[in-house]
Amino acid sequence: MIGAGRVAVVTGGGRGIGRAVAVRLANEGANVAISYRSNDATAEEAAEEARAAGAECEIFKGDVALPEDVDALFGGVRDTFGQIDILVNNAGLTRDNLTMRMKESEFDEVLRTNLKGTYLCTQAALRPMIRARWGRIINVSSVVGLVGNAGQANYAASKAGIIGFTKSVAREVAQRGITANVVAPGYVETELTQSLPDEVKDQIRGQVPAGRFGEAEEVAEVVAFLAGEGAGYVTGQTLAVDGGMTMQ
Repeated sequence: MIGAGRVAVVTGGGRGIGRAVAVRLANEGANVAISYRSNDATAEEAAEEARAAGAECEIFKGDVALPEDVDALFGGVRDTFGQIDILVNNAGLTRDNLTMRMKESEFDEVLRTNLKGTYLCTQAALRPMIRARWGRIINVSSVVGLVGNAGQANYAASKAGIIGFTKSVAREVAQRGITANVVAPGYVETELTQSLPDEVKDQIRGQVPAGRFGEAEEVAEVVAFLAGEGAGYVTGQTLAVDGGMTMQ
């Protein structure tokens, strides 16, 4: 369980996995700050759902790839809630293309948002966590960061980078009561996967031992465990939530 009164920051919290995580943490008793980049309506809907669970929830618009926006986000969270206990780095994007055809801008944009954004937000959150000698950092990677995927060299690089980054952070802060872990979702039912053709969906299901897509709430369940009091001895780990797709 997450202690009542904890404050969680969820980036990319307006929809998909981020929204499910924000609502799940609210149901666990945490107050929630939702960071989002562009869609005001979906962010407010997510916040209303978190508030319905009894949590305080505020939304903060900005780009995690921009240091000034990250400074504004964490300054706003401190002013509103007075503390930062849990950080879920979920914000991310794709710019898919075969490596031979990939533009430098497509590579840079994905690395800047997915990996640099994780670094900037983690750095900002660590200062208050170190002072409090308690913290939970959960970074959302992907099974693509574990096994790669054709047409996603930039995305795979960013998501694999998150895993190495998280392990390094975990080693740096383990003695200060702070954990850092990775959740690597497989194919999850989101707006992106819903738009896939049926034959592609069937092909994907054939690669997954569980024989189905995951639900965003199933990823949120794992995040909630890692964010809780009982996960204090779990750090530097990567938990794949993928129906067995990448089992060793």
